[in-house]
Amino acid sequence: MDEPRKPWIGTVVGVLAGLLLVRAQPLLGALIGLLLGHAFDAGWFGGRRRRDADDPYRVLGLSADADDRDIERARRRLLARFHPDRARDAAEREDAERQTRTINTAYDRIRRLRQSPPPRR
Repeated sequence: MDEPRKPWIGTVVGVLAGLLLVRAQPLLGALIGLLLGHAFDAGWFGGRRRRDADDPYRVLGLSADADDRDIERARRRLLARFHPDRARDAAEREDAERQTRTINTAYDRIRRLRQSPPPRR
């Protein structure tokens, strides 16, 4: 698996690129570069979000070499954290339901990838 990128790399590269590309107004260039770099780091251009959605292990906060027991433990921990019944209002409940669907989808994808049934209790 590739090494995750540091969250500030895009910002630094953006500022440097802005300074070099807009030489007449270096502060303006740095500001534009800062904003674009921050947007890139935040995943506004879809790169990081798409990569996270494609990797079910990342959704569960695991590496690909995790064993079945760790996968089940991570799933249960995340489901307990984002359970819809723990939400205080409607918006929080919708977010919790979305997170729960994402967690369960990632878990199901891992199970299909490993071709093993869920562990029995």
